[in-house]
Amino acid sequence: MKTAIFGGSFNPVHNGHLKLLENAQREFSFDRIIIIPTNIPPHKPDAEFVSDYDRLAMCSYAFDEFERAVVSDYEIRKGGVSYSYDTISYLKGKYPDDKLYFIMGSDMLLTFDKWYRYEDILPMTAIVCEAREDGKYELLIRKAEELNSLGGEVYIMKNEPFVVSSSEIREKIRKGEEYSCYLPEGVVEYINGKKLYSE
Repeated sequence: MKTAIFGGSFNPVHNGHLKLLENAQREFSFDRIIIIPTNIPPHKPDAEFVSDYDRLAMCSYAFDEFERAVVSDYEIRKGGVSYSYDTISYLKGKYPDDKLYFIMGSDMLLTFDKWYRYEDILPMTAIVCEAREDGKYELLIRKAEELNSLGGEVYIMKNEPFVVSSSEIREKIRKGEEYSCYLPEGVVEYINGKKLYSE
């Protein structure tokens, strides 16, 4: 079976996340998709998050349309800094016969060789990446070639990028600007109902 791992802060989850997963699913036809909100991201240790419960709930609303997707609280339950090596090792043990695919955005791939035990991650999972901005495709191809020369299996998808980040959406909410076009309807209703990010 093909099992996709899609982690992130999801603070909040937005249409760019859905588009990335939709493109990856169309290209690789995963049998199982595991959405994993991070606890404390190593690259953003001081980030301010809404509650774990809220991020899990927003992910449940957002990824509901993906019939093969489940939202996991593994990293949140584990606590501490969320290292991808630990999560992938856990899932490798849980699904030993599956081929794992680790989905990420371009910024993550370009700094991948700075990650904790990145050289040990490479043989455990294929990596699927997509450019978040115009003009990054060639840069990502070079990075993929570099990682593949170290034993990796990195795939770069070329699709129309989604250029709004979670931090920009949070700022729009704080300023009272229109933001609903960037988020799934269920997530917009959840944020409005609980008044998240507005203070």
